[in-house]
Amino acid sequence: MIVERVKRVLVKEFIHIFRDPRMKGVIFLMPILQALVFGYAVTTDVRDVTTAVFDRDNSAASRELIARFEASGYFDVVARVHDEARVRELLDAGKVRAVLRLNHGFERELRAGRTGQLQVLLDGTDSNTAGIVLDYSARIAAEMSQAILVTRLARLHGAFRPLGGVELQMRAWFNENLESRNFYVPGVIAILVMLITLMLTSMAVVREKEIGTMEQILVTPITPAEFIVGKTVPFAIIGFVDVLVITVIAVFWFDVPIRGNLWLLLLATALYLMTTLGIGLFISTISNTQQQAMMTTFFFYLPAVLLSGFMFPIANMPEAIQWLTYLNPLRYFLIVIRGIFLKGVGVSVLWPQLLALAAMGLVTLRAASGRFHKTMA
Repeated sequence: MIVERVKRVLVKEFIHIFRDPRMKGVIFLMPILQALVFGYAVTTDVRDVTTAVFDRDNSAASRELIARFEASGYFDVVARVHDEARVRELLDAGKVRAVLRLNHGFERELRAGRTGQLQVLLDGTDSNTAGIVLDYSARIAAEMSQAILVTRLARLHGAFRPLGGVELQMRAWFNENLESRNFYVPGVIAILVMLITLMLTSMAVVREKEIGTMEQILVTPITPAEFIVGKTVPFAIIGFVDVLVITVIAVFWFDVPIRGNLWLLLLATALYLMTTLGIGLFISTISNTQQQAMMTTFFFYLPAVLLSGFMFPIANMPEAIQWLTYLNPLRYFLIVIRGIFLKGVGVSVLWPQLLALAAMGLVTLRAASGRFHKTMA
C-alpha cells in the first residue's frame, strides 16, 4: 500500500510537470543554454586587451617596444593618439582598457645607458583585469630590458660569457594550460542544478495550496513522509538528468577533462540533491503563494552562489563570512565536482565534503518533513 500511494504521487507529479510545454523547456532546454552561455562568458582569462598608443618619442626603440606588445597576443592596439585629451576620452568612454605612453627622449635615455620610462595607463574599474594587464606589461618590458642589456654588453666587450642566472620552469598540476574555463565550467553544473531543483521543489507544496488540492490530500491515507518522497523523487531524477547533460556538454563541447570516477560524481550529486531538495521543500512549506516561494528561493540562491567560492576565493573573505560558508552546500559540492573533474581524486580525499553534504541533506529533509507534518496537522 505504501508503494502504491507513493507511486500515485509520483505519477501525478510527472503528469503535472510534463503537461506544460514551457516547463519542459525550463527543465531541459534552459540548463543546456545556460551551460553554453556560462561556459563562454564565465572566464577570467584576459586576451586581446584593447589598447591605445601615445608614442611621443616615435623612435626605433619606442616602435620596437610597441611591436613587442602587439606580438605578445595579449594586446590589441586599436588606436594611436597624439594628445592627452584623446587619451582621457578613450579611457573615460571605455573604448580602451590600456594606454601605452612613451615620452620624448625614450630612445636617447636608452642610448645613454639610462632607464627609459614606459607609462601604462589602465582602466582600473575591473581591478582583476587591470592587475593581469599590468603583469603582462611588466613581463614584456623586462624582456626588452634584458635584450638591451645583452646587446650593450656584447658591443662593449665583444664575445663574452654571460653570467649564470635563474630560469623559472613552471608546471601546473590538474589544469596544465591554466584555462579558467576548466575551473568554472564544472562549477556551472553545481549552480544550475541548485537553481533548477530549488525552483521546482520550492513550488511543489505551495502549488497544491494555491490550486486547492491540499485539502484533498489531507483526507487521503498518505503520510507526510510518503508525500515528500513522491514530491522529491521526480525532481531528483530531473537533477540527475541535468547533471549528465551538462557534463556531456562540458567534456565534449568545452573539452573540460573528467579524470575521476563518474559513479562518485553521481553519488555526490545524490547527496547534494538531498540538500537542495530539502531546502526547496522547506521553502515551499513556509510560503503561501508561488510568488513568495520564488522570492524566497532567490533570497537563498544568490548568497549561496556568492559565498560558495565559485567566483571569489573563500580565503579572501572576512573570517566571519568564512565561517558562514560552512553552512552552504554549494561550497562542498564545488570542491567535490572540481576534484573529480580536474584532479581525479576519490573518496579518500573528498570524504569530508561528502560527509558534510550527507549531514546537511538529512537535516534539511528532516526539517522539511517536520514542517510539512505541522502543515498537514
